[in-house]
Amino acid sequence: MATPSGDRFGVEVESLPGATVVTLSGELDHDTAQPLREALGAPLEAGGGERLLVDLSRLDFCDSTGLNVLLHGRLAVNASGGSLELVGVHPPVERMFHITGADRLFRFHSDVEAALTAPGHP
Repeated sequence: MATPSGDRFGVEVESLPGATVVTLSGELDHDTAQPLREALGAPLEAGGGERLLVDLSRLDFCDSTGLNVLLHGRLAVNASGGSLELVGVHPPVERMFHITGADRLFRFHSDVEAALTAPGHP
Protein backbone atom coordinates (compact mmCIF):
# COMPACT_ATOMS: atom_id res chain seq x y z
CA MET A 1 0.00 0.00 0.00
CA ALA A 2 1.48 3.34 -1.03
CA THR A 3 0.80 6.53 0.89
CA PRO A 4 0.96 9.55 -1.40
CA SER A 5 2.63 12.42 0.35
CA GLY A 6 3.68 14.73 -2.40
CA ASP A 7 6.69 14.84 -4.63
CA ARG A 8 9.23 15.04 -1.81
CA PHE A 9 8.37 12.02 0.32
CA GLY A 10 6.68 8.66 0.01
CA VAL A 11 5.70 5.77 2.26
CA GLU A 12 4.92 2.24 1.10
CA VAL A 13 3.69 -0.47 3.46
CA GLU A 14 3.97 -4.17 2.64
CA SER A 15 2.96 -7.09 4.85
CA LEU A 16 5.35 -10.04 4.65
CA PRO A 17 5.37 -13.26 6.65
CA GLY A 18 6.91 -12.29 9.98
CA ALA A 19 7.07 -8.53 9.46
CA THR A 20 5.57 -5.40 8.01
CA VAL A 21 7.97 -3.41 5.83
CA VAL A 22 7.57 0.37 5.75
CA THR A 23 9.64 1.78 2.89
CA LEU A 24 10.45 5.49 2.93
CA SER A 25 11.62 7.50 -0.07
CA GLY A 26 12.67 11.09 -0.61
CA GLU A 27 13.00 13.66 2.16
CA LEU A 28 11.64 13.07 5.66
CA ASP A 29 11.25 16.33 7.54
CA HIS A 30 8.76 18.47 9.47
CA ASP A 31 6.61 19.10 6.39
CA THR A 32 6.47 15.46 5.23
CA ALA A 33 6.42 13.40 8.46
CA GLN A 34 2.66 12.85 8.87
CA PRO A 35 2.37 9.89 6.46
CA LEU A 36 5.11 8.10 8.42
CA ARG A 37 3.29 8.77 11.71
CA GLU A 38 0.18 7.21 10.20
CA ALA A 39 2.06 4.20 8.79
CA LEU A 40 3.71 3.49 12.14
CA GLY A 41 0.45 3.93 14.02
CA ALA A 42 -1.61 1.53 11.88
CA PRO A 43 -0.10 -1.71 13.30
CA LEU A 44 -0.66 -0.41 16.84
CA GLU A 45 -4.32 0.21 16.07
CA ALA A 46 -4.54 -3.36 14.79
CA GLY A 47 -3.44 -4.73 18.17
CA GLY A 48 0.34 -4.38 18.31
CA GLY A 49 2.95 -7.09 18.71
CA GLU A 50 4.13 -6.32 15.20
CA ARG A 51 7.66 -6.47 13.85
CA LEU A 52 8.18 -3.36 11.74
CA LEU A 53 11.10 -3.04 9.37
CA VAL A 54 11.56 0.56 8.27
CA ASP A 55 13.46 0.52 4.99
CA LEU A 56 15.49 3.71 4.60
CA SER A 57 17.37 2.62 1.47
CA ARG A 58 15.49 5.17 -0.68
CA LEU A 59 15.53 7.96 1.91
CA ASP A 60 17.70 10.90 0.81
CA PHE A 61 17.30 13.12 3.87
CA CYS A 62 16.01 12.91 7.43
CA ASP A 63 15.89 15.80 9.88
CA SER A 64 15.25 15.83 13.64
CA THR A 65 11.48 15.62 13.11
CA GLY A 66 11.90 12.41 11.14
CA LEU A 67 14.20 11.02 13.82
CA ASN A 68 11.64 11.90 16.50
CA VAL A 69 8.87 10.13 14.58
CA LEU A 70 11.03 7.00 14.36
CA LEU A 71 11.96 7.20 18.06
CA HIS A 72 8.34 7.65 19.15
CA GLY A 73 7.31 4.85 16.82
CA ARG A 74 9.95 2.60 18.34
CA LEU A 75 8.70 3.31 21.87
CA ALA A 76 5.08 2.66 20.92
CA VAL A 77 5.84 -0.53 19.00
CA ASN A 78 8.08 -1.85 21.79
CA ALA A 79 5.38 -1.07 24.39
CA SER A 80 2.91 -3.16 22.37
CA GLY A 81 5.27 -6.16 22.35
CA GLY A 82 6.66 -5.57 18.88
CA SER A 83 9.90 -4.22 17.46
CA LEU A 84 10.89 -1.45 15.07
CA GLU A 85 14.13 -2.07 13.17
CA LEU A 86 15.90 -0.05 10.48
CA VAL A 87 17.01 -1.36 7.11
CA GLY A 88 19.33 -0.02 4.39
CA VAL A 89 20.50 3.19 6.07
CA HIS A 90 22.74 5.31 3.81
CA PRO A 91 25.74 7.27 5.18
CA PRO A 92 24.13 10.76 5.30
CA VAL A 93 21.12 9.47 7.26
CA GLU A 94 23.28 7.07 9.27
CA ARG A 95 25.44 10.00 10.37
CA MET A 96 22.43 11.67 12.00
CA PHE A 97 21.69 8.48 13.97
CA HIS A 98 25.33 8.30 15.06
CA ILE A 99 25.65 11.98 16.05
CA THR A 100 22.48 11.86 18.15
CA GLY A 101 23.26 8.49 19.74
CA ALA A 102 20.05 7.03 18.31
CA ASP A 103 22.16 4.35 16.60
CA ARG A 104 22.34 2.63 20.00
CA LEU A 105 18.55 2.37 20.21
CA PHE A 106 17.74 0.62 16.95
CA ARG A 107 18.65 -2.70 15.41
CA PHE A 108 20.10 -2.13 11.92
CA HIS A 109 20.10 -4.47 8.91
CA SER A 110 21.69 -4.09 5.50
CA ASP A 111 18.49 -5.00 3.62
CA VAL A 112 15.04 -6.52 4.15
CA GLU A 113 16.19 -10.06 3.37
CA ALA A 114 18.98 -9.82 5.96
CA ALA A 115 16.48 -8.53 8.52
CA LEU A 116 14.02 -11.35 7.84
CA THR A 117 16.73 -13.98 8.28
CA ALA A 118 18.52 -12.33 11.22
CA PRO A 119 19.18 -14.54 14.24
CA GLY A 120 16.65 -14.11 16.97
CA HIS A 121 13.72 -13.70 14.60
CA PRO A 122 11.54 -16.33 12.94
